[in-house]
Amino acid sequence: MSKWLLKTEPESWSWEQQIQHKVTAWDGVRNYQAANNMKQMQKNDLCFFYHSGKERKIVGIVKVIKSAYPDPFDKTGHFVCVDVQFERELKNPILLSDIKRIADFSHLPLVRQSRLSVMEIDDQSWDYLCQMGEEF
Repeated sequence: MSKWLLKTEPESWSWEQQIQHKVTAWDGVRNYQAANNMKQMQKNDLCFFYHSGKERKIVGIVKVIKSAYPDPFDKTGHFVCVDVQFERELKNPILLSDIKRIADFSHLPLVRQSRLSVMEIDDQSWDYLCQMGEEF
């Protein structure tokens, strides 16, 4: 099972909306690297739910319940979406500023590629981040 991080602007799709709706199609990704990452996602993979923009923090965890399929809003046919389901909320959201202060996270795309909206998280970093959020 792989682990991921999904970024969203809270004005577009918020954690509160995810909790309320439980399941959503994660669509609208138009970056090729992010789309390629989505194509690798499998059912039951876990993903951090990250609020970008002004907040810049991990707020919860969702689970992939349907692997990549064509994004119905993409007229080019190049991009995909996945379905994700609310899994759990972190007791303590993890700020990007806190993540950047920890040398063990310097390799993460979250730190190195600030614009990438879908990225893989290695198991060791996942476990450490879950501990930071007191959700393991």
